[in-house]
Amino acid sequence: MDGKIGVLALQGNVSEHIGAFERALSAMGHGTASSVFPVRKPADLDGCSALAIPGGESTTISRLIEKNRLYEPIRTFHGGIFATCAGMVLVATRVMDSRVRPLGLIDIAVDRNAFGRQKDSFETDLVLKGVTGGSFHAVFIRAPVVQTAGAGVTVLSRIPRGIVAVEQGRHMALSFHPELGGDTRLHERFLRNLGL
Repeated sequence: MDGKIGVLALQGNVSEHIGAFERALSAMGHGTASSVFPVRKPADLDGCSALAIPGGESTTISRLIEKNRLYEPIRTFHGGIFATCAGMVLVATRVMDSRVRPLGLIDIAVDRNAFGRQKDSFETDLVLKGVTGGSFHAVFIRAPVVQTAGAGVTVLSRIPRGIVAVEQGRHMALSFHPELGGDTRLHERFLRNLGL
């Protein structure tokens, strides 16, 4: 496999994403040699083809991106971004919370914590556009929702509350946590879209 996959390791589900991408690479026939590693500073992005921005607490991750001088390096990153939960909030162009400085990578407006508090977390099966093999079991934890998506955004899934999965160019953003469980179809789809 050409290129490396970085996982933003400032806060959130870092090890879970590293494991999910390693399983996805193995399922795609790339062997078990790990090309997946944590990203904590701008130099860590060198040679990366992809970057995952995991779930966690979006205001905290936003502050840590600034503190670690990663805002511009991520915003101008040449590879694909795989963003989940808090990551979806961060890659948006508009966020309904002034404490988050969005990266503006996907043309979406996001309401963070749209489903309420931790006790309001839930699981459901989603139909995802272009994803074969049946429904995808999704875990929503204090999840955001996309309120509006621009013309260049492909909506992969929605539920009555709003849009929960999108793609734009080489980027993918999900309201839920695909790294929690053994289903790597979305990780694989993302990597295939990058030609990996």
